[in-house]
Amino acid sequence: MRQPETVTQGWVALTDLTGKVLGHGELTQWFERRAVANRLLIRFDDGSLYDEELRFSQQGVFRLLSYRLVQRGPSFPTSVDVQFDRSGHYRARQRAPEAAEETESGTIVIPDDVSNGMTSTLLRNLPAGASATTHLLAFTPKPRILDLHLTPEGSDAFSVGRITGKATRFLVEPRVAGVPGAVATIIGKQPPSVRFWITPGRTPVFVRFEGPLYADGPPWRIEQAAPRWKP
Repeated sequence: MRQPETVTQGWVALTDLTGKVLGHGELTQWFERRAVANRLLIRFDDGSLYDEELRFSQQGVFRLLSYRLVQRGPSFPTSVDVQFDRSGHYRARQRAPEAAEETESGTIVIPDDVSNGMTSTLLRNLPAGASATTHLLAFTPKPRILDLHLTPEGSDAFSVGRITGKATRFLVEPRVAGVPGAVATIIGKQPPSVRFWITPGRTPVFVRFEGPLYADGPPWRIEQAAPRWKP
């Protein structure tokens, strides 16, 4: 941990890669029972919902304590509701249209560095030029531990009015642990890679996400958004 997390609130826009707006969301973070709570809630224009909420501690290192993800609506081929906590207890439900609901629950040994929902936080804490590997807990709905590789690719220029800056572009690759990609596709689809853009320097800030939000999904873009004022 190099950049302790604090209370924050912001708004984001969800678009496709052509810039077509698909929805808007709110990111909130607060302190709760000696932990940091974080929630990203995106409401799609077609009525779909992406709701991710987690809690983590930050005593020298970041440690995920609990996680829940809900996604549903026409933008998602499968409705999903998954949750787990540090004890390893999990519950997962998913349902495709015109199909019976699939459920799984139980206990799994969770790595200390499991980082669901914390990718941008970890990227903001990486030293300049550094890579890292952590883990994810993915559900199909059976739980599976994935490696998560965080790798800087380069930097891209951006502007806000007359203000210019550069953001480091990171490739984020979830991979089935210990299994080559071709085999992983057969036994359980290899999760898609995504990219994050983080400003470097004293105050690292998330500026862009690009990639699918689910396996085989279209690439979407999440960026910061500004409030609009009524006349």
